[in-house]
Amino acid sequence: MLIKTLLIASALLVVNTLIHAVAMTIAIRWSRHVAGLHSAHPLLPVGRPIVVSAVVLLMFFASVLEVMTWARVYRWLGAFSEAEPALYFSMVTYTTLGFGDIVLESSLRLLSSFQAAIGIIMFGWTTAVVLAVVQRAYQTPRS
Repeated sequence: MLIKTLLIASALLVVNTLIHAVAMTIAIRWSRHVAGLHSAHPLLPVGRPIVVSAVVLLMFFASVLEVMTWARVYRWLGAFSEAEPALYFSMVTYTTLGFGDIVLESSLRLLSSFQAAIGIIMFGWTTAVVLAVVQRAYQTPRS
């Protein structure tokens, strides 16, 4: 069972990484192109928070898609028969909130701990993306 759990967690890690990488690429390219972050023209003061907010929103939606992927796998494995509890459990696990009001059977508990670890990594990555956009948006143009 450990090997199966490791294989499933590894596959989901790859899927989550791909989702996050696509979101990051879109966020950075969009923030450079649309917001003019790569040019010598500074953004209007109101434009900077809008750009950062849009990037945060995009990365949030990437995380939601990753949570949905995990929820789908939990349903495929028979842990949940309905979508809502699977999504709820997945979100609580991914964010490491861990209410504990829904628990998995012993054969799947290890998988959920891998999900929490992967969620931490993805949120760290999101923080790095947002920080990169913030630094670029608020840096003073050189003369």
